[in-house]
Amino acid sequence: MQNQIFGLSFGFAALLLAADMASAQPVARCAQRDVIIEKLASSYGESRRSMGLAGDNSIIEMFASTDSGTWTITMTRPNGITCLVAAGSGYETVEEELPAKLGLPT
Repeated sequence: MQNQIFGLSFGFAALLLAADMASAQPVARCAQRDVIIEKLASSYGESRRSMGLAGDNSIIEMFASTDSGTWTITMTRPNGITCLVAAGSGYETVEEELPAKLGLPT
């Protein structure tokens, strides 16, 4: 009887662990770029503030709203699919000068 209880509790623990691991998997939030851009604009009032090219030829963009303070970072792959990378609040524009000892970029 004790072995059966141990076996059942072990099986139940394994089931809970498996469920927890499944819920910890990241949710991919990707779609065609125009769909993502429209959602950011219409739902959050965000527009593109900066962009750059990553080493794998993906385009990294930051969208933000100065009104709401929300921001979103996206990555668009060469195949045109855009994924949300990060999002948050408290956005503000900052422009800083390079320290004099570094000089101007060449």
